[in-house]
Amino acid sequence: MIICEWRAFSTDTETYTQADFEKLVGDDFEAMMFKDDDPIPSYIWTKNYVFHIRKNSKILTDISFEKIPRNPDCVKS
Repeated sequence: MIICEWRAFSTDTETYTQADFEKLVGDDFEAMMFKDDDPIPSYIWTKNYVFHIRKNSKILTDISFEKIPRNPDCVKS
């Protein structure tokens, strides 16, 4: 499910609010996608990037963000 309103989520060590996330990544939130009933989003879209949220552990709730440009510049050779 893709939603256009921020839904706060937490790991074992941190809670992510919209303001905290925008400050962390330096970009403005636009949407987020949740799979099934997972309380942590799979993807977050900002104005300039898509963030793939990866779970680093099956035991602990620990995540990392993979930052992907939304509109990468392609140089033709």
